[in-house]
Amino acid sequence: MNRRAFMRLVLRGVAAGATAAVVPIKTVTARASNSQKQPNIILIMADDMGFSDIGCYGGEVHTPNLDRLAAGGLRFTQFYNAARCCPTRASLLTGLYPHQAGIGHMVGDRGYPAYQGYLNEHCVTIAEALKLGGYRTLMSGKWHVGEKRPHWPTDRGFDKYFGLISGGANYFDITKTKAKGVKRQMAMDDKPYTPPKEGFYLTDAFSDNAVTFINQYGRGPEPFFLYLPYTAPHWPLHAWPEDIAKYKGKYLKGWDALRQERRERMIRMGLIRDTWPLSPRDTTMWPWADEKNKELLDLKMAVYAAQIERMDYGIGRVLKKIEQIGARDNTLVLFLADNGGCAEGGPVGFDNRKNGLPPGGVDSYMSYGLSWANASNTPFRRYKHWVHEGGIATPLIAYWPAVIKNAGELTHQPGHIIDIMATCLDVAGITYPGTYKGHSITPPEGKSLLPIFKGRQRESHEALYWEHEGNRAVRQGRWKLVAIHGKPWELYDLEADRTELNDLAHKHPEKVEHLKSLYQSWAKRCGVLPWPIKKPRT
Repeated sequence: MNRRAFMRLVLRGVAAGATAAVVPIKTVTARASNSQKQPNIILIMADDMGFSDIGCYGGEVHTPNLDRLAAGGLRFTQFYNAARCCPTRASLLTGLYPHQAGIGHMVGDRGYPAYQGYLNEHCVTIAEALKLGGYRTLMSGKWHVGEKRPHWPTDRGFDKYFGLISGGANYFDITKTKAKGVKRQMAMDDKPYTPPKEGFYLTDAFSDNAVTFINQYGRGPEPFFLYLPYTAPHWPLHAWPEDIAKYKGKYLKGWDALRQERRERMIRMGLIRDTWPLSPRDTTMWPWADEKNKELLDLKMAVYAAQIERMDYGIGRVLKKIEQIGARDNTLVLFLADNGGCAEGGPVGFDNRKNGLPPGGVDSYMSYGLSWANASNTPFRRYKHWVHEGGIATPLIAYWPAVIKNAGELTHQPGHIIDIMATCLDVAGITYPGTYKGHSITPPEGKSLLPIFKGRQRESHEALYWEHEGNRAVRQGRWKLVAIHGKPWELYDLEADRTELNDLAHKHPEKVEHLKSLYQSWAKRCGVLPWPIKKPRT
């Protein structure tokens, strides 16, 4: 299906070990498909990508393979992540809130169980749980939930692994880091891996190994689970020259025009309501007309777009391999992002090298900055780190021909990153273990998305919660209570005002108190501590 046909469709149709003690595995009453064979599951995640960047969510970036998944599957308009890379990955892998899994912040140990910086022994990963149910468990990509052994992917249930143990890295040469003393670690299975310095590009390497894993393990009788978390389009701005050339000059229109164009497309697609105004330009940035270095800023956004397109190209290769092995119909593919667009580096981004080189190549090290992140997160406020909608709203595409029959449709039912684990186990017909390797396991927080895949209303969460670096929020139904670290609570009616421009806290103090009480109970239960975290006295 080409892009024009897809747009017509959208516009018509929218408004672990053998010694583990576990709860016995059982098949769910309603099978995921008519086939008795458990489905393959492919879970793909982008890094630092905004809500409106890809084509099927209103963006101008060329993403034909993601658009094809959307045209044949289901798009969520109100799905949420946990605002930053490590917390989101912890929740996605375990079905818990990040603090419950031990990663209330990032991978540093801050001296408390909720902030230890690696997945704890009271959670299980999707890989560990699916492995107990007979799945081959494969991963190619960024880990970032445990830097040292025994906290690597192969220690937490993955049979095969290729990827980046650490956070974002130089795409061409991981030894060229963002600052002196900062190291980046890659691994192949349980051994350190150093990639070649010539002809290497991180996004392509992740795609290559994903395709290899499917080819090796996708033809056998066992179903497989593949986790494919890219680093694209996380800084540094690195892309192949031929990919950059496709976009150079296309962003000279600037961030103001880009935000307006994306909003209009999103309204036509049914992703957002025309009654939600576009959030104002961030107060720390200026009109594009006043920008003095338009060519450099155009190039930065061009490299960012090229990173996304290269990721999409790799996803296309994965999908082609699924078709080649005859597994397309009974493979669930999920795609999402770990947080909103990244404002790190200020209005025009940082340049860590300051060597006069343009963005894109191995010896540059830049971010695209707050002004373009404001466009990436159209139409919402704020960014990665914050828990306003711009920081936590993510695309979620679900593609599964055997089950999802209303191809190209949208769902407005809210969901949260904690739901991914529950969904994977539900479609596989596997129960969440109560104990694992002699440790009691924290009960899951998520709820399966399978009823939504089948076109039904699912049981909603009582409330959804967020906390990162003192930024905090709770959503219950249409109401969201949210606050920036050190600032008062704000209250929004998301049905009327999802761009969070009309603070109703003073009009509904009783609602503020109710949601605040829910948040405080959740925070206490999950071990959330006041920010900044102070290390305990020894």
